[in-house]
Amino acid sequence: MRRVWADGEFPTADSARQPIVDEAPLKPSDAGFLLLDSSLRPIYANQDAVGILCYPTIPKPTKALMQAIKKRIDSLLRGHLPTPGSPSLVEFPSGKRRYLLRAFYLDSHVKNPLQPAYAVLMERGHHVLMELAHVSSQYNLTNREIETMRLLLGGLTSKEIASHLKISPNTVKVFLRQIMMKMGVTTRAGIIGKFVSS
Repeated sequence: MRRVWADGEFPTADSARQPIVDEAPLKPSDAGFLLLDSSLRPIYANQDAVGILCYPTIPKPTKALMQAIKKRIDSLLRGHLPTPGSPSLVEFPSGKRRYLLRAFYLDSHVKNPLQPAYAVLMERGHHVLMELAHVSSQYNLTNREIETMRLLLGGLTSKEIASHLKISPNTVKVFLRQIMMKMGVTTRAGIIGKFVSS
């Protein structure tokens, strides 16, 4: 695998050059992966991420490429920034394909500008997650409500959801009530029914 180096774009304390983009042959099963700083600037991007975000025209590995990636990430994550324990979920098109972007919050105590603050994964073919992204957008669900609904769809009880999210069962009940109100249903089964029929 050949690495493309970006000189002087993201200087480090020791002035070492940092790898920005991995260049490798694209495989259909590969996923796009990015590491972003706290300003959503790319620190690292694999070639699949570059192809997904910049399709159909991929600039050469230069400052223009980094700006193109940042601009697309800014537009995708606007209003959907992940928080500790609550990843973001965004469905988006790239050419004729649809992708699911999952962004994860890594650290709030970033001291070095090159230290990653967010990790981003882009994949195809996750039907349930893509449907969840569609439903969450349709009903304006918050990140926590999306995560609660995802676990509910996975068959977890309120107590199991609470344990997984590290919150109280009462907080889970609040999230479920909010989801029910937004979806116009009155039961957990109603949430699942709306999800399946959406």
